[in-house]
Formats: sequence, structure tokens, C-alpha cells
Amino acid sequence: MLLVQPRAFGFNSETAGSNTLQHAPSAGAQAVQAAALSEFNGLRQALQGEGVQVIVAEDSPNPVKPDAVFPNNWVSFHADGTVVLYPMLATSRRAERRREIVDQVIREIGGTLRRLLDLTVHERDGRYLEGTGSLVLDHVGRIAYACRSPRTDSGLVEQWSAQMGYRAVVFDATDAAGVPYYHTNVMLGIGTDFAVLGAESVAPADRERVRGELRDSGRRVVEIPREAIAGFAGNMLELATWDEALGDARVLVMSAAARAALGDAQYRQLAGAVDSVLLVPVPTIERVGGGSVRCMIAEVFQTAPDA
Repeated sequence: MLLVQPRAFGFNSETAGSNTLQHAPSAGAQAVQAAALSEFNGLRQALQGEGVQVIVAEDSPNPVKPDAVFPNNWVSFHADGTVVLYPMLATSRRAERRREIVDQVIREIGGTLRRLLDLTVHERDGRYLEGTGSLVLDHVGRIAYACRSPRTDSGLVEQWSAQMGYRAVVFDATDAAGVPYYHTNVMLGIGTDFAVLGAESVAPADRERVRGELRDSGRRVVEIPREAIAGFAGNMLELATWDEALGDARVLVMSAAARAALGDAQYRQLAGAVDSVLLVPVPTIERVGGGSVRCMIAEVFQTAPDA
């Protein structure tokens, strides 16, 4: 998996218009960056401690990129050797897309870039699809879930799905004020045996359809209220790792805030579906950036090099 070490993390006023989970900090820029870097290092060390292979790329100094810590919005790596580059709404975020990071990942996993699917041309038309923020993927069932928002164009969801061999499930989901969630991955998370769903946030016309899709996949659906979504309880990710005692294992990564937002029964259901749960505090990144640990992780699926 890929992490990008922040160099100039901070509040991005350009993205705040569509992300109601962002809050301007009271501390100065240097203090915010220092806190974010400490939280980033805590996540990196925690993942490595669980045996997860972590590739760390460094943010470049120019231009300043306050959201570089969230790489999953601009790139995704797939098991067939495909890399996808995504169109992003905020002009300030587009400089995060750096080919040298893609090359670093391919080099470090010893893989092969077999196809580059570049969707960034759609920025010219004002159409956006922000990676695995916009798309929550069921890799087994080959289903791409997406809630419509200014950052998630339903037509691009359909186009991505057709080109990647997935089936699209598009729906509407809003907070209590009726504002669309900027990214699907704050209200939906999918693991091997479970799905976390902010069901009350899904439009009534779509709710049973989304529930049904998740249940039909054989997963236990753990429903969370809007208040828990605001605490980033939907923003979690199951990762594969290896343990000397367990062998292949599954670890569920979420923030300390997400755990606090979950009820005990909900947490027990999730913990029972994996081998271990990793709780990491990232309060500055959550409050100022409006994203949590899942947003910080770009999954990298291993591909075999060409013979």
C-alpha cells in the first residue's frame, strides 16, 4: 500500500465547499503540519508493525499541496497491472498526480505497469471521479459503489466500471442538512465478510437497493447513523498482512475517532470479521483535512512481473 508523507498539510479552502467534514484550524500552519506529520508517522509505524507492506512517497515542495496525504483520490493500482489516474475537482489537488510516485510503487513491488487508464481529461468538462474516495469497490463481486456528489460524476462511474470490468451501483447519500457526502468512502466500507453502511444517509429511493446488493454479496451489513459518519466510522479499510502465528491475516484499520463513534455492538461485529483491528489517532488530519485513515491509504495489489 502507498502512503504519501505530507510536506505542507493544511486547511484547503478550495475543497471545503464540498467537504463539510473539514474545519479551519486554530493553530498556525507550522503546528498543523507538525501534528499531521506525527499522525502520518504513527499510521505508517502501526501498519508496518502489523506486517503490512508500506511504500512511502514524499510530497514534493512545489507547488504546495495541502491534501497530498490523501493519495487514494488521484490513483489506484489494480491486480491486473492497471493503474488509473483520476480527475479531481480542486485545481489545487491536481498537482498531487505525479508519475514518479507511480513508477516508485511499480518498482518497489517488482510489478509491471500493463495499462495506464488516464481519466484526467474529464477535468476540462467539469466531470470528476476521485479514486477510491468516490468509488468503494467490491473486488470479489466486481461491483463499484458510488454516491453522487460534486466530486463523483455518475457517468464517469459507469465509464470506469465498463473499462475495469465492474458493475456500477450509483446512489444518493446526504448528511442531516441534505448535503451530499463528498466521497462514498466516508459512509460505506467493504471488507471480505462485512460492509459498514451509513444506511440512514442513503436516499429512501436507493436504500433498499444498496442494502440488498451488500447482503446479496454474503457480507454482514453493519449499519451506522449519520453521527457516526461524522466521526469517520465509515472510513475504514481491511488490509491483507502476514503473521508468523496466523500466516495470512486480515487487519481492519480505522482511526481512534472512528472507534469512539461506533457502538460497542457494532465494533464487536467488525472485530469478529477480521483477525485484528488497528486503531490509529489522526485527529488533526481528520479535522483539518476532512478525511481519515482510509483516505490516507492507496491500496496496491501485487502483480507478477512479465516473464
